[in-house]
Amino acid sequence: MAKYESQIKQVPFSQNAVYAKLADLTNLAVIKERFDDPNVQAKIPADKIDEVRNAVQQMEFTTDTVSVPAGPVGTISLQIVDREPEKCVKFSSTNSPVGFKLWVQVLPTGESSSKIKVTIDADLNFFMKQMVGPHLEKGVDKFADMLAMIPYE
Repeated sequence: MAKYESQIKQVPFSQNAVYAKLADLTNLAVIKERFDDPNVQAKIPADKIDEVRNAVQQMEFTTDTVSVPAGPVGTISLQIVDREPEKCVKFSSTNSPVGFKLWVQVLPTGESSSKIKVTIDADLNFFMKQMVGPHLEKGVDKFADMLAMIPYE
């Protein structure tokens, strides 16, 4: 197993609000709406806007699962496997060429602020780690950035 951790990201919402939104994945459908925000699009390379827009529009959410198109490998699905109220939501891949677990930790920094950290533990052999590892290192931080931008109100 190979473990990748994001940097800690500050979120201007309470721990309770962040956890409540992440513990029910249907709440994350707001990602589709936020994509049209020019500030969000400005963070995406111009030559990738259409590709990312298409991927975002194809995302599917249920209470316990999220499915994300992943280019040539098809759709990757994550399912919530554990909820530690107000502190952590743990996921496991259910449709992925590589098995992995992902968890999002939420800690308070004040009454109306918190911080999050994303960790991925992937089942990678030595060769896969060399090929995919650098992308997972970047991806885990980008995922944490995306989670930090969600309005948790």
